[in-house]
Formats: sequence, structure tokens, C-alpha cells
Amino acid sequence: MQDQAFNNIPAQYDSILAATRKLSFDMASDLQTGALLSTLVASKPGARILELGTGSGLSTSWILRGMDQEAHLTTIENNALLHEVAMQHLTDPRANFVLTDGYDWLKEYNGESFDFIFADAMPGKYDLFEEAFSLLNEGGIYFIDDMLPQPNWPEGHAERVESFVEMLDQRSDLTLTKMNWSTGIIIVVKSKK
Repeated sequence: MQDQAFNNIPAQYDSILAATRKLSFDMASDLQTGALLSTLVASKPGARILELGTGSGLSTSWILRGMDQEAHLTTIENNALLHEVAMQHLTDPRANFVLTDGYDWLKEYNGESFDFIFADAMPGKYDLFEEAFSLLNEGGIYFIDDMLPQPNWPEGHAERVESFVEMLDQRSDLTLTKMNWSTGIIIVVKSKK
């Protein structure tokens, strides 16, 4: 089995990748993460999906690829340049692109909960986890990437990752799998209360 072979890359992926490189954005999700996102999202027909950290839309393109026609995506980004790239390449009526600070959005959001959350930003991952996790329905998937050491990590970030993983391990309201694959993936399913 070749886990580096991808036959279902979203049509917009190459153009988004080219625009991402022009901006020198080096925190975009890789193909493995995208393919897994798409597969897991496909397991949730009609889902309400939240992406915290749109970036330039590379992972968003994979999420949209996995969604059925009844699913809906809300994706949050605080960088106007990255947000614009995603908006230019991913026009889709199932997606709501929100340009705002993820911290503010998580503190202020009071709408419907979600069936799938991709936490790809500081808010929802290392900060305001409780607020984000409270938005997930029971049985919902909380997908976290970038748990393995990255060249762009600032000093002290490895300790923050370790503390975050320890916190997840100690919780009784979720089931998780840690994957030493891609950039380091954790897949969490919210348990019944």
C-alpha cells in the first residue's frame, strides 16, 4: 500500500497550492491530512462542519470534496490574504467563509453545534479547547493535526503540544486515536455524557 499515492485530489488544489506558495505560507495541511479529512467527512452525511483555520483553503478543498450536498461547512480564518485565496478558489454554496479572529468567534458563537470539527489553529487546539469542544455533538469527530515536531514551531511549543495531548489522554468524555502519520494526527470522538 502506498500512502503517498492520491487519486482524488480536489480540482482546485493545484491552483490553491500555487497561490499559497506565492504568499510563502508554510503552515498549510499536507496531502495525507487532506485525504484523511475528506474520508472522515464523507462518513458524516448531512453534517455541520467547522474548520478553525482555513489558511489558504488547501484543507478546505478536501473537506468540501468529502461533503455530500446536504452538509454545511463554516470555516474561520483571521488572515485576510489567506482568506481571499480560499474565497477565490472555493466558491461553494455549502461553505460559509468567515474572516474573523478565531478567539473572538469561539467566545461569541451561539448557533447550532457541529458534527465534525477540524482544529487547525491555536484557538480550538491549544487555546479555548473547552469552548470549541462544547460545540461538538455527541459522536462527533474532532480532528487535530500538527502534533509531530514541525520546523516552524516556536521555542516552547513542543511542551505546549505535550501538555495538550496529556490533557486529552486524561479526559473521560472522549475516545481518541493518536497517529504517528502525516504531521501527527489525533482523531477524537465525543462520548455521551
